[in-house]
Amino acid sequence: MKLLEAFYSKGLEHIVLCPGSRSGPLAIAAGELSVSHRLTLHTAIDERSAAFLALGISTSTGMASAVITTSGSAVANLLPAAIEADRSCQPILFLTADRPLRLKECGSNQTVNQEDFLSPVCRFFAQGPLEGAHLFCSDSLNLFVENAWRSAHVFPGPVHLNLPLEEPLHASLSDKEQILSGWVSNTFMHEKSERVQTKLLNTEPSKELLELDPSLPGVVIAGPWRGSSANLVAFQQALRKWQALSGWPILADPLAGVPNDQPGLIRNWELLLPEGLPIPLDGIQVLRLGPMSTSRNLEVWLRTFPQSQLLVTEGDLRRLDPLGVALQWSEGFVAWLQHRLGRMPPPIASSNQKGKALFKSWLLVDRLAEGWLDQKLPLRGSISEPALAHWLPRLLPEGLPVMLAASSPIRDWLSFGGGGGGRFRRCFGFRGASGIDGTLSLAMGLAMTLGQTLLVSGDLALLHDSNGWLLANPSRPPLVVLLIDNGGGGIFKQLKIDTVSNGKIDQLFSMPQNVDQLALADAHGIPSRQVSCLEDLESSLEWSLAQFGPVLLRVCTDSKNDSYLRNELRVELAKYIQSINQKHLSE
Repeated sequence: MKLLEAFYSKGLEHIVLCPGSRSGPLAIAAGELSVSHRLTLHTAIDERSAAFLALGISTSTGMASAVITTSGSAVANLLPAAIEADRSCQPILFLTADRPLRLKECGSNQTVNQEDFLSPVCRFFAQGPLEGAHLFCSDSLNLFVENAWRSAHVFPGPVHLNLPLEEPLHASLSDKEQILSGWVSNTFMHEKSERVQTKLLNTEPSKELLELDPSLPGVVIAGPWRGSSANLVAFQQALRKWQALSGWPILADPLAGVPNDQPGLIRNWELLLPEGLPIPLDGIQVLRLGPMSTSRNLEVWLRTFPQSQLLVTEGDLRRLDPLGVALQWSEGFVAWLQHRLGRMPPPIASSNQKGKALFKSWLLVDRLAEGWLDQKLPLRGSISEPALAHWLPRLLPEGLPVMLAASSPIRDWLSFGGGGGGRFRRCFGFRGASGIDGTLSLAMGLAMTLGQTLLVSGDLALLHDSNGWLLANPSRPPLVVLLIDNGGGGIFKQLKIDTVSNGKIDQLFSMPQNVDQLALADAHGIPSRQVSCLEDLESSLEWSLAQFGPVLLRVCTDSKNDSYLRNELRVELAKYIQSINQKHLSE
């Protein structure tokens, strides 16, 4: 009880509890604290799903949530979420019950070396007293909690606390009163491990790069947001300030946390790169905010400016430039802007005209591309994945949060979504490790704290985490799941593997399944509806948003045809833009 109360005093609000005997004391304490409304308690039978649910909650609130599990293989199931939390820089606490020292390495049931399972990706690891957590003294407990909470939030990421628990696991009333009335003075094993497993920066950006010149042409590349949710508004304000000063165009990833009314946005940049956006002969400066987007075209394009790129991360000291061409500042964009403005001479009124001219030329191309896509992907007929990504942002209510599953949904939204629509819409995606683990559970966590939320997912990703449907009861989070059923991993149809026949592609990569997703949803008490054509999309969304609790919409697409369509749209758009440019040159 005292352990969870101490975490509550630090700011813990949500606990996700998994069943187990060894973790019984933690479960009882969590239950009592939830009755007093000091903590919100969620329950889950699957530890892997529970960990992703907690990660979704942490991401939406910006504060660590906690997962409680029993000992043994239960702890191993936390690893996928721990990996994602590490790479996406989200705070989360894993509280795992364990056997006391006397039961270790002697063949005791359900006793494993669980203290090692999560350590490679955790910011911090510590164990309670090895003979049992009942030997915590007040001072050592407070230090234990303080170190864990700080480590989860200073450089946000996962923290693992392994808690040996001695029997009896379910105390009598007299035992409970004795425990609450006083604490035994003792010491405990404490291992601090702030882990950064990739190479850290050993060089500082040059003075020239730190002082990017806003009077010269440049571009801002806003990648997925990896900072604290509490710092996002300050980041957005700083971006507005820099854009107003420089006039630079902005190429924003849907996950960047950049509002759709941000001045300077080029909305169809992913389709236009690498040749579609004109570049001054003397090149441009590049300010990169956050990690790399999923766009291969962006990677190709950035390689053409190897000497003029500054990468700014939100406190992440790990190298985040897979291209190896940028210098990195890791103290955050707000701090960089303050540094830059502090060293900048007063701007001349006309000093940023070159940057504004660049933006104006790109904006013209961007608007031409937008109109062209509206004609090529009309809101009628059979559903294709590019058309769905193009129109869905425009049909959703203002401000409705969206989670985009890894694989095709995030890539199509980036390419064909035109910026994502919605002035205040926040898009989430867990691209730290780019896995499909926990897709549904993550979305459930977002909906539990944000309110009504839309998840766009492929069929394999949804099936991979079908236990996430179990989280629907009893809380009934208001989640709308838009399932793109393309008969397996449709993204693999885009692979250029000439030596593998289509049949082998299915067997080796796509792996289509025979599960009826509507029947599976029905088995969990989830309302569902099939969307047969684009004309029905708007009314189906309205129906789903009017439901109480989770709901499933399924659209069926042809992954092979959609693969051809994506390539065809890129080729035709490039030709269209080229013809427009040639026409202007001839005039």
